[in-house]
Amino acid sequence: MIRIVITGPESTGKTALAQKLAEAYDTVWVPEFARTYVEKLGRPYDYDDVVVIARHQIEQEERLALQGNLQILFLDTWLILTKVWFDLVFEECPEWLIEKIKSSRVDLFLVCSTDIEWVADSVRENGGARREELLKTYCQEIKSFGFNYELVSGLGEARLANALIALKKHGF
Repeated sequence: MIRIVITGPESTGKTALAQKLAEAYDTVWVPEFARTYVEKLGRPYDYDDVVVIARHQIEQEERLALQGNLQILFLDTWLILTKVWFDLVFEECPEWLIEKIKSSRVDLFLVCSTDIEWVADSVRENGGARREELLKTYCQEIKSFGFNYELVSGLGEARLANALIALKKHGF
C-alpha cells in the first residue's frame, strides 16, 4: 500500500487537500485527530495529551490500512508534525515515537506551503512568521528521517492540481 502524508503548518489546507486527494484516487484518508481532541479538552493540553494524540494517530492509520484492498492511503498530518510539537512545546520527544517514525514507511510527503492565509481559531497557536519557521522545520525533519517530499502551493483548485502533479511525478 502506498502511504501519502499531507502535512504543513496550521491553516494551510491539509484537511481539505487530504479529502480531495482521497476522492480523486477513490480511496480513504486518515483524518487529523489532534484538532478534535484538543477542542474537546476544556483545558490547555499537556505532554500526556500529545502522547494520546500520537498513539491514536498510529491506531487510526493501522486500522484504515487494513481496510479491504486499499492501494493508496492519504494521511492528514502525521507523526513528524507530532514530533516537532513535542520538541518545540515540551523540549523532549518520547523515544518510542522517534523509533516509530524510523520504522514507518511513507512513500511521499506533500508539504502544504503557507500561501493560504492563516485563520485564527480556538486551537491554532502559530500564525505569522511562525508558520514559515514551522514549514522549514517540518521539511528538515522529513529529510532527516530520509523521506521524500514535495512542497505544494496554490489556492483553491490550483493546490489540488499541484498536488496531483507532484503525485504523478513520483509515479502515484
